[in-house]
Amino acid sequence: MTQGTAAAAKAGLPVICLMGPTATGKTDIAVRLRERIAADIISVDSALVDRGMDIGTAKPDAETLALAPHRLIDIRDPVERYSAGDFVADARREIDAIHQGGRVPLLVGGTMMYFRSLIEGIADLPPADAAIRQRLNSEAEEQGWPRLHSRLAEIDPAAASRINENDSQRIQRALEVYELSGRAMSAWHAEPAGDGLPHRFIRLALIPADRGQLHKRIEARFDLMMQQGFVEEVSHLMRLPGLAADSPAMRAVGYRQIRAYLDGQCDLQTACHKARIATRQLAKRQMTWLRSEKQLKVFDPLESDPFDAIMAFVVKQMDERRIIGDN
Repeated sequence: MTQGTAAAAKAGLPVICLMGPTATGKTDIAVRLRERIAADIISVDSALVDRGMDIGTAKPDAETLALAPHRLIDIRDPVERYSAGDFVADARREIDAIHQGGRVPLLVGGTMMYFRSLIEGIADLPPADAAIRQRLNSEAEEQGWPRLHSRLAEIDPAAASRINENDSQRIQRALEVYELSGRAMSAWHAEPAGDGLPHRFIRLALIPADRGQLHKRIEARFDLMMQQGFVEEVSHLMRLPGLAADSPAMRAVGYRQIRAYLDGQCDLQTACHKARIATRQLAKRQMTWLRSEKQLKVFDPLESDPFDAIMAFVVKQMDERRIIGDN
């Protein structure tokens, strides 16, 4: 147990998690919570870690970040890989730092795997091997990722069934783990995970009951992104040395579809249509994941402003004297 963890346990400081699918207003709720409680925000979003990916990720703008700084935003270049293990290490460090300052970490985002890895622990998988990855990438260039997916299906059917045949990052990692350890990725995940955090978590989820209204919000937000210059943002990213079409950054929802347009694979209208569909599918996956989580207090962000109910619940869960104070 680190010094920060021990201090937090002694002080009774919890960790607040605010989860939810895309376009449900998580950032707004987090900023308002920070105005009322002694909390600091940590982003839990795999896309917000990348510099220069601002419009298509709906990254909080400069004014919002000045009012309510978010940790773990803009910490990597898009050409760099960032794993769940990287997030856990970074988030643990930030949580300890916030607790040492006598404040409450407020984790906010929609990357559910990051939340689960942090709270419950993560399997101690073999580290990445640059030589194996380079060889697998070369084989994929010659044969295509579907062929490597077929190879994965032979050695690890369970993993292959969960991975799309064009998901280069996950196919590569599963094959890499097998080559390094001689064990299938699914076998590693079947083992008990590493130690999760010992903190008391207050888990909040924004889950809309009316999926149609959420779809309308997704449509409106994507239209705004296009007005703000999303195509130009993707075009700029494509000029970065080393950022290939199958890089994780370029496979993010929205970015993948706009890149296809810029590569001449489809017209802009088709790209936008596919991006909206992909965003709705992402929201569906996020809600499915959340419904499998335990100990969640669920609020509907679309029925009415849920802030007062969220604030009341948080205060009820804690010693009010600990969290209410000047920021």
